[in-house]
Amino acid sequence: MNIESVELEKMATRQSQYPESTLPEFLLVGRSNVGKSSFINTIIARKNYARTSSKPGKTQTLNFYLVNQNFYLVDVPGYGYASTSKEHTRKMGLMIEEYLKNRPNLVQVFMLVDYRHKPTEDDILMYNFLKYYDVKTTIIATKYDKVNMSGRAKQDKVIKETLKLGENDSFIPFSSISKKGREDIYRIIGSALNS
Repeated sequence: MNIESVELEKMATRQSQYPESTLPEFLLVGRSNVGKSSFINTIIARKNYARTSSKPGKTQTLNFYLVNQNFYLVDVPGYGYASTSKEHTRKMGLMIEEYLKNRPNLVQVFMLVDYRHKPTEDDILMYNFLKYYDVKTTIIATKYDKVNMSGRAKQDKVIKETLKLGENDSFIPFSSISKKGREDIYRIIGSALNS
């Protein structure tokens, strides 16, 4: 897939602010500091388009990135950041839920987990939440390059067992440094666009 154009078209906190478009949308979820900005930059083949921050929990809106005038990547606020207030967490949850319930354009969720660690309680809750809404979800295990070869089979097993992934559940180890997994994601996007 050639990325010819990218534009951060909308930053929304409610349904009335979503783009007025029928283009397919791919939602990105994951806890704070899992590497969503690096993931976006790798997928759109831009260096610092989505800002990576040393301060987790920086994204406060649903960010709609229009790619190739053809589809949107939708980035939502990261979850599970310790210093976030309960009220703020509740608002973010409602914002994501409103999107999931009311957006017919949504074709696929990419849920990012940190390959180095066992998925957290928040990760399990999010995955079950997506299953409840019957949304097609691919688990993206970021920071794959940070685990040495001898530890990878163990990490695969830990992630799959913790999230209770089945045979048909999609799991992609991903590295924004080596670009591992990027072609797999392009294939998923391409097949959704062509279906």
